[in-house]
Order: sequence, then C-alpha cells, then structure tokens
Amino acid sequence: MGDAKHTAAGWAAFRKGEEGAVLVEFALMLPLMLLVFAVIIEGGRMMWSYQAAVSGVRDAARYLARVAPQDICSSGGSVAAHQPQLLDIVRESISGDALFPAGLAVTSVTPSLTCQAGSYRISPAPVVEVRANLTMTFPFTGVFALNGGSLNTINTVITDQSRVFGT
Repeated sequence: MGDAKHTAAGWAAFRKGEEGAVLVEFALMLPLMLLVFAVIIEGGRMMWSYQAAVSGVRDAARYLARVAPQDICSSGGSVAAHQPQLLDIVRESISGDALFPAGLAVTSVTPSLTCQAGSYRISPAPVVEVRANLTMTFPFTGVFALNGGSLNTINTVITDQSRVFGT
C-alpha cells in the first residue's frame, strides 16, 4: 500500500515538474531562429556586395568618361575597345574584400556611347554608359531548404552614365 502512494506521488511530481520545458521550447524554436539568422546575414552580405558592384560600375563609367576622346561624337568613334578594362574595374571593386560572398559574379560589362544634341558647349555632347550584369548565388541555401524554401540565384543589372570629359 505504501508503494502505491509513493508511485502516485512520484507521477504527480513528474507531471508538475518544468525542468525540461525550456529545452523543449528551445528545440522547437531553433530552426526558426536559424532561418532568421541566415536571412539577416545573407541580406547584409548581399546589400554590401551590391553596393560594391554599384561602386565598381560608377568607377568604370568615370574611367570611360576620362579616356574617351571629347570629340568622339563628331569624329566618329566607339567605346567598345575599353570593355576589358571596364570589366577589370568592376571585378576589382567586387573582389576587393574577403567579406563578399564568393558567389557574386560579373557575367558581362558593356560600354555604350550616346550623343546628346542640345545647346551645349560641345554639341552633340557625348555620354557614356556602363552596364554590368551580375549573378549572385547564396552560400546558405541549405538553411533555406530546411524550411521548405529555395533561394538559388539572383540576376541583376547595374548601369551608370557619365558625360565624356575626354583626354
């Protein structure tokens, strides 16, 4: 008879005990916390990389505006020959810091020239544009797959224009 009372009291104490409740709650919330953490980290790295790419395209447009001849519209010329240097400028800007994701790649850089007619000192005024196509692959795609999502790549285009000041 004493054993039955002791066993019933043990079960009642076990059911009222809350020592493991925090561990169970943590185990239930861990996947969600990992997903939120991964989204924050990847979002920050993606924005940092995007800003570096924007800076690289801006630097490439400024470079092209300085090396293209000021009379390129009247003399008839092209800026296509500068494409390898522009590609190097954009890639150097992106790969200049180890914090950028390795999955950020410049797929192409295309220079173009527009001659704007108007009442300018030099008419038509030459304006160059640098257009870069980028592809970003995410290194933490496995974390997104844990929750049933998929996030593989993002393709984007960055452009910048600058008026030609010439050599």
